[in-house]
Amino acid sequence: MTEAIVPHVPVLIIGGGQAGLSVSWYLMRAGIEHIVLERHRRFESWRNNRWDTFCLVTPNWQCRLPEWSYNGPDPDGFMLRQEIVDYLDGFAESFDPPLREGVDVTHVSPRENGGYCIETTVGNMTADQVVIATGGYDNPIVPPYAADLDPSIVQMHSRDYRRPSQLPDGGTLIVGTGQSGVQIMDDFHLEGRPVHLAVGPAPRSPRMYRGRDATNWLYDAGTYAVTIDRHPDPLKALTQTNHYMSGRDGGKEIDLRKYALEGVQLYGSVAGASGTTMAFLPDLEKNLDDADKSYLGIRKQIDAWISAQGLDVPQEPPFEKVWRPEQEITEVDLSGAGISSIIWAIGFRPDYSWLKVDCLDERGKPIFRRGVTDAPGLYFIGLGWLNTWGSGRFLGIDEDSRYLAEQIVARQKNRLAA
Repeated sequence: MTEAIVPHVPVLIIGGGQAGLSVSWYLMRAGIEHIVLERHRRFESWRNNRWDTFCLVTPNWQCRLPEWSYNGPDPDGFMLRQEIVDYLDGFAESFDPPLREGVDVTHVSPRENGGYCIETTVGNMTADQVVIATGGYDNPIVPPYAADLDPSIVQMHSRDYRRPSQLPDGGTLIVGTGQSGVQIMDDFHLEGRPVHLAVGPAPRSPRMYRGRDATNWLYDAGTYAVTIDRHPDPLKALTQTNHYMSGRDGGKEIDLRKYALEGVQLYGSVAGASGTTMAFLPDLEKNLDDADKSYLGIRKQIDAWISAQGLDVPQEPPFEKVWRPEQEITEVDLSGAGISSIIWAIGFRPDYSWLKVDCLDERGKPIFRRGVTDAPGLYFIGLGWLNTWGSGRFLGIDEDSRYLAEQIVARQKNRLAA
């Protein structure tokens, strides 16, 4: 039987992933009493919501949790799923956080005399301050027209995908070209399975460029240190899908044009579906061109940095488009095309329905500055662009959690002194 929680705690952290536990690390060092509540197990999404061949897209050296940087034999490699879990478990075991697993927070609201009232599946409690570290991957996005597809077409969200053998024989249509979509497409392609890909507006990035991983160049150039306040186009930064590339087999670039030459059938964005018919927008070539524009923009940025530093490094041959669609396919009979299954890889929506605090905008997204909201003592961490590109990734969690912990400690001290 699950033990009842304490009736009051100075600081409550909701979410036992790497972000929440990083805040806990700093609070423990500062001697601030707190607990961490996790609805499942710690690092649950890494354990059970990733496919078998999943690996990091950013190099291992970017894994920098509080006093727990990657120290394995391959800093420029890309950890596989179980290696990531082992790394995270090692971090948690390095300081033994006050973590309660299997406890779901169902309601948070302001308390009249300050602080917050919290309802959980094992009892109610209060807290002076609350850190929300639940991430943004609560509800898988599946378009409403998916319900209109013929039942003979097997449908799955990327969160539930593990390996190609889960899907029936025949072709698989993957919808979405964010990092998950292109890597799952590659999974099918490498196994020799017929695969189709609906190409959205996601940008792409070089992998190796002029002798180094592109992320290494961008880190040295200070790109990842730019804050959202100083970003030249903050709206684009906040809304743009992550650049796609892969860490598989030591890291590789994803050029969808090359995959088309190798037999992957490409379409534009999905416009709708009914029965066994799928409709696509005539935007495939535009989306490919836009992805290449992003790719070339990153190369140009790296070139400028190399030139400014006067570095003598190898040149790269000019980029060439190796394939372009002869015509835009706007409608496909899935059965006729041999497509027996669909994987929706179009992302997630966060669920803050339990959060009854005035800290969300009209779209339900948190409003904050560096994770600090206008609601006294309420914070967010682990979200993209909390402060920099690295926020929400291993690279920026240490800095973000340290900053939030400083705010929490200062507020707690002021409260006790009042």
